[in-house]
Amino acid sequence: MPTIYARHRLAALGAVAALASAATLLSGSPAQAAPPTPVSAATARTYLGQLTVAPEGSSDGYSRDKFPHWSTQSGACNTREVVLKRDGENVQQDGSCAAVSGTWKSPYDGGTWTAASDVDIDHVIPLSEAWKSGASGWTTSRREGFANDLGQPQLIAVTDNVNQAKGDKDPAKWLPPTTSYHCFYARMWVDVKQHYGLTVDSAEKSALSSILNGC
Repeated sequence: MPTIYARHRLAALGAVAALASAATLLSGSPAQAAPPTPVSAATARTYLGQLTVAPEGSSDGYSRDKFPHWSTQSGACNTREVVLKRDGENVQQDGSCAAVSGTWKSPYDGGTWTAASDVDIDHVIPLSEAWKSGASGWTTSRREGFANDLGQPQLIAVTDNVNQAKGDKDPAKWLPPTTSYHCFYARMWVDVKQHYGLTVDSAEKSALSSILNGC
């Protein structure tokens, strides 16, 4: 039975009891976040060899506001709510499309959550990383498409604290705590960079190559 976390975590014995009670109410394992399947490891190795290697660019001029998100996808639903629905299990939404209940399992760390507020939607290629890898020269419209791309393996629901620890780091500086997910993560990373024509720096390429060679 998976451990079910709540954000009011383990502050008192009552919280522990509540967690245990919540766990008994769930049957089976919750769905793990599921972005579009990236290319295979073999294809990712080929893509990696084709990416332009260049020193990481400057952060000058960067702002998250230059990557508008979360954009409306349909009706009242924005990109965040669409991913929460896609990556969760038994997700219930209110009239504004906000997720009011459900279960989310973060593949980055194995954490399972029952409150949407405990879940971040990670940009696999962080917005700042994209800026420094070529997106600084894009139009705002293209950056918006990148920041809200549901067709590429670029968005995934994960534990908020883990996403915050990742920040804008590339795989040479940060990898998901769950080592068994490293291959899938590297495949996603390379797939998205290749799709958008973004560059890689030498340390980033070396780290990705090492992971993909072990897949």
